[in-house]
Amino acid sequence: MVKGFLSLRNVEFVEKNVSTDLAGRAELIAMGYDSTPVTVIGDRQLAGFDAGLIDEALAELDAGLNRG
Repeated sequence: MVKGFLSLRNVEFVEKNVSTDLAGRAELIAMGYDSTPVTVIGDRQLAGFDAGLIDEALAELDAGLNRG
């Protein structure tokens, strides 16, 4: 859902498949998560899918309020 949502908004993203990407899995665990999806936008980490929070984080990033 997150991928589709970001694609609809023409947002570039990097997908990390933690089932096959061991470094990506280690990164996920280091952030304190053990399930997906986790979306990182600037310095915000958003667990699960929440369209409102994603839009908010993208708006903050565009406004320069979210530097990460």
